[in-house]
Amino acid sequence: MAEYSLSDESLNRKLKELIVAARDGHDSHEHDEDLIAEMLVSGLKLLRDDTDRGDLKLVNVALKEMRYSFVVFSQYRDIPKVTIYGSARTPPESPNYQLAADFASRMADDHGWMIITGAGPGIMEAGNKGAGSEYTFGVNIRLPFEAEANNYIHKSRLINFKYFFTRKLMFVKESDAFVVFPGGFGTQDETFELLTLIQTGKSDLHPIVLIEAEGTGYWKPWVSLIENLAAQGMISESDFELFTVMSDYEQACNHILHFYRNYHSQRYVRGDLVLRMKFEPDDVLIQELNRDFGDIVAEGSIERIDATADEVTDDDNVDLYRIRFRFDRRQHGRLRMLINRLNDLPVPVAD
Repeated sequence: MAEYSLSDESLNRKLKELIVAARDGHDSHEHDEDLIAEMLVSGLKLLRDDTDRGDLKLVNVALKEMRYSFVVFSQYRDIPKVTIYGSARTPPESPNYQLAADFASRMADDHGWMIITGAGPGIMEAGNKGAGSEYTFGVNIRLPFEAEANNYIHKSRLINFKYFFTRKLMFVKESDAFVVFPGGFGTQDETFELLTLIQTGKSDLHPIVLIEAEGTGYWKPWVSLIENLAAQGMISESDFELFTVMSDYEQACNHILHFYRNYHSQRYVRGDLVLRMKFEPDDVLIQELNRDFGDIVAEGSIERIDATADEVTDDDNVDLYRIRFRFDRRQHGRLRMLINRLNDLPVPVAD
């Protein structure tokens, strides 16, 4: 692949010298210099392209918002997080408000998860309140209305955004699970974006729980709409595996925890999908997976492997067990079913 650079070699040399000087002894980031160089090249190309000032402001703000978000979240990288979506207009006396607070409290207090919300009132406030300020993040959007962050988020974990797209990126990038309470256009937008990203493989698989207080009647018509999409051939029946609907916060907690009971993470390595897990699958299970999920294997078979060379180079969870196969990259609902099978493995008995 050709190097992404300026046509002026003198400027390219100056950029590299600038990056080395800016690193200022931080040798751990030396291997990232190529990416930083490309970002600077893009900035200079925007200048040479005579880019409109409004477009430059958009790029500038987006980059600054992402950079600050990375700094905030990087301090909690090893702690699992769940995003709570829902209406800013849900009053404290609503059963859905209490449900959100109970869910967040249980995930934070009993399971050590942190909670991410949009920082506003309503369901967002309930989630932050339930978890407590030390276990919450707020990714606030600046709007002419509903723009004030609630009082249950520590200022060190409150991030303000001008743009929805950078805010939505952080929700998806930083979360290990998603719980969606009743809400308006924004909640529906976030729900469909989540499902689209996972259905198309643009995001790794994560548990998505659609939840409401018993008897409030929000998700039933939504499910009917999705069933109509399937009936008309616009989505696959297996896409229903990408989400679950429930009304009990304990069940929601258990559903999320079960997803990570054995499954840990995924990565594509030279075209193959590698699934990492905590317990080793035996030969019998491998045979069952090949028998029951051969329809999603584009080539070859599902096999048990050690960490790949690329993962070893990156020190990418090399201590975990693995399976590998050439996934067709289409049937992500079926892939979720395969992960469910892995999560049903018995816990090994210690010697």
